[in-house]
Amino acid sequence: MNKVFVLLYFFGIIFVFSSCEMNNQSMLTEIPVVKVDIKPKKLKYGFDLNQYKIVKKKVRRGDTFGSILENNGIDYPEVYDILQSIKNKVSVRRLVAGKSYSLFYSKDSISTPKAFVYEPQVDSYTLVLLRDSVYGKKVDKPVKIVQKEGNGLIENSLYETMMNSGLNDQLTYYLADVYAWNIDFYRLHKGDRFKVIYTEKFVDDTVSLGVERIKAAIFQHAGKEFYAFEFQPDSLKGIVEYFDEKAKNLRRAFLKAPVKFGPVTSRYNLKRRIAYYGNRIKPHRGTDFAANVGTPILATANGVVVKSSYTRGNGNYVTIKHNNIYSTQYLHMKRRKVKVGEFVTQGQVIGWVGMTGYTSGPHVCYRFWKNNRQVDPFKQKLPEAKPITNQLKIDYLNAIADLKTQLDCISFTPESTYINSALALSHSDIN
Repeated sequence: MNKVFVLLYFFGIIFVFSSCEMNNQSMLTEIPVVKVDIKPKKLKYGFDLNQYKIVKKKVRRGDTFGSILENNGIDYPEVYDILQSIKNKVSVRRLVAGKSYSLFYSKDSISTPKAFVYEPQVDSYTLVLLRDSVYGKKVDKPVKIVQKEGNGLIENSLYETMMNSGLNDQLTYYLADVYAWNIDFYRLHKGDRFKVIYTEKFVDDTVSLGVERIKAAIFQHAGKEFYAFEFQPDSLKGIVEYFDEKAKNLRRAFLKAPVKFGPVTSRYNLKRRIAYYGNRIKPHRGTDFAANVGTPILATANGVVVKSSYTRGNGNYVTIKHNNIYSTQYLHMKRRKVKVGEFVTQGQVIGWVGMTGYTSGPHVCYRFWKNNRQVDPFKQKLPEAKPITNQLKIDYLNAIADLKTQLDCISFTPESTYINSALALSHSDIN
């Protein structure tokens, strides 16, 4: 009897366990699988676009913040309360015609907007929440700095080359600043070419805020190579300068020209003959740079203003004494910006191009004195900037090694037979 009972008990346990397992399996198979479609968040101005409908428009002449909201279902008393809530945080009272604004509507209700976004600039926007917790704030968009490379072949002007090469046209002015002491950009040769490594600032990944700086460049001009690498020789002063591949400073005591872009229309010439005066010799002791009226005129070197005046022949003019050896003068200004006794620095605006005095067109006549004698500035061997120390030279060469390799690896496209022959001629002259 006991044996029978034990056997029955044992088989009973097995049946219970197997029944539980079968029930569990049947329960598992009966549970329906629910697929949840979770949309990834698409954020703009901090809002999830899956939950909002955006209506984007441009400010029309005569539009105001109040009129825009009233036209979209928000009554003036509520507009007034909104303005009171945000008045110490942001201002939307004056909207600029042509600028963009967006209205955000909840997808479950489009009767009135929930938020207003105004974009007067590409790098920032003004956000106003119109419902629940009303507030306003100005938001600066994150700026991404991207390192880029470029190259170009001169067919006409540097600016046209930038445009044709698809490069940021601001590089024209940045390169002109880097090489201001070495290259006259109005005397470029067809076939001159360049390579450049630079950084550019972007918002929203595609909208450019402009060139930030040039890190390295090489410009082949008239058969000569001009390298340029940025370097900060004095970390305390924080001034960035440009040096060549041998650590020689590109900066000189004098700029090449008193205007950034202006062709030489008349050079220093002591034997110049003028038909108007019966073809008589009438020396021209200056160098004329043509430029539009209002173009800034720059001091070509540091110095003290010793004259800032007007004469019938010179028109408005400024004379600067740089030291006991050199002085410069700038004629025919529309207006002068500096006074006698004022210290000016290289590149500082001292006046604007005009047509005052004896002149047939807008230009600046640039005169140059050395040891109290007027000379041709283009024929002078002008002093260079103070060289860096030997230790700093080692630091510099180490710092530019990778940049120089990167720069040299950029291809010149298209190839120019003019450059190759000019470089070969230049090297044969040197050797």
